[in-house]
Amino acid sequence: MGVHYKGNRDDLTDSVGLLISILVRYPEVATVNFDPGQHLLKFTFIYSQVLGNNELECLKEKIMDSIEAYNLLEGHETRLVAISHQVCDNLTLIEVQRDVGSLAQEEITLIVELFHQHLSKNLVTEENERLIEEELIAQEEMIEHMLESMKSSNENKYLFAFREEGRVLVFNK
Repeated sequence: MGVHYKGNRDDLTDSVGLLISILVRYPEVATVNFDPGQHLLKFTFIYSQVLGNNELECLKEKIMDSIEAYNLLEGHETRLVAISHQVCDNLTLIEVQRDVGSLAQEEITLIVELFHQHLSKNLVTEENERLIEEELIAQEEMIEHMLESMKSSNENKYLFAFREEGRVLVFNK
């Protein structure tokens, strides 16, 4: 998978690396945004059909309960956990917002796994060559390192990352 950053090379920071690593490691994540004003990461998942209100509420409840349980067990206080959705043509876009300060790599894995379990047949996933176990572990370690770095960072660039034809693109909005 190719990686392209649209901006000044000097701006290549842990936040850019984090977005790239998330998209490389988790092909189920369609887009990821970093909002520096609120210090948030926003993950977008795409379902290839229109989800009914009951299905959406059930999914949101399971994800919220799982995130709450994970953070309770880990002893983390979350500042923001929000889930919203939007229907666009015959697609349902579901966005999960998390504050960077309490987010951990394991929680990202949990969220992705929940989407995979509950929407697997119709979850839009980038088809790419499967990473081997060592590469997966390396990506997860990089994500954890960059997340920790961002917690104390004063990054002020609103970043938007997505996939297009096997490449990861990152834009500084």
